[in-house]
This record gives sequence, structure tokens and C-alpha cells, in this order.
Amino acid sequence: MPRQAVELAFIVQNRGKVDCELLVHNHPSGDPTPSRADIQMTKQIVEAARSLGVEVHDHLIVGREGVSSFRQLGLM
Repeated sequence: MPRQAVELAFIVQNRGKVDCELLVHNHPSGDPTPSRADIQMTKQIVEAARSLGVEVHDHLIVGREGVSSFRQLGLM
């Protein structure tokens, strides 16, 4: 997943459209609290994107109980 996210951002960046990306996914359980796996994957994506000159602005997790923002939670 991290590689595909960065590859997609790199393709878009090379077309001159953006220089940052926003990660979004859902938690079918309804609880938008980031899991350890979510946090680790986000760190990997941020590092890989940074090496390509792409900034990850935020990672949002959507659930029935609301939305969590990694930036607002201090995880980015």
C-alpha cells in the first residue's frame, strides 16, 4: 500500500497538478481511531513521499462514529 500511494502521488506530481497528497481510508468497524498498523503505514508513506518531494498533508480515517485526522491528533 505505501508504495502504491507514493507511486500515484508521483505520477500526479509529474503531470504538474499537485505536490502534496491526502490519505483517506475507512474503518468498517465504525471506530475511526488510528490503529498501530495505520500509524506505521502512514509513517512509511510520509517518508517515501518526502524522498520524492511530495508532502503528505494529512491522513483521515472515516468511520460511523466520525473522522480522525492524523494531523489534528499530532501523529504527523
